[in-house]
Amino acid sequence: MLQRLTQFWWLLILRGVISIVFAIIAFTNPKLAFQALILVLGVFLLADGFTAMYLGFRMRGYDDDWWAILLEGALGAGLGLIALINPEMTAEGLVLVLAVWFLVTGFFEIVTAIKLRKEIEHEWLLGFAGLISMGLGILMMINPNAGAISIMWWLGIYAAVFGLLLLVLGFRMWHLHRKWSEV
Repeated sequence: MLQRLTQFWWLLILRGVISIVFAIIAFTNPKLAFQALILVLGVFLLADGFTAMYLGFRMRGYDDDWWAILLEGALGAGLGLIALINPEMTAEGLVLVLAVWFLVTGFFEIVTAIKLRKEIEHEWLLGFAGLISMGLGILMMINPNAGAISIMWWLGIYAAVFGLLLLVLGFRMWHLHRKWSEV
């Protein structure tokens, strides 16, 4: 699994950049109309989901759990499509759908980190991202009536931290890839 991840280090960095761009939008425009919130979120989920699905497909045959990354991506892409196709969703419905996505995504991230713990150092970064995902999912389930601005702040904080953690992991994989390519 580690060797395959090092080959596709750029996908981890791309996911991190997408998350950070989303965080910047969330912080600079917290009063977006609800339609714009759904559109931005739908595009984010779709882009993140497709990059995760691509990574899962590329890992097929190299790791037994490639399907977990593929499933995580399919869930994100599916939720992105739902947000784009049905923009009339209520804030409460959006929060609950996102909460489920954060919980499932966080679970798969923790599972992947546990698998990587014997192969790389600092695998905790992905596990920590999973804990943040699950924590945000729980927070959103506890308070589904939060307003659009609160949702943007929660999502912005999540996307910024998640994006930074993915960037660090991606660059670590890049360094490993370069190191192994020189041998």
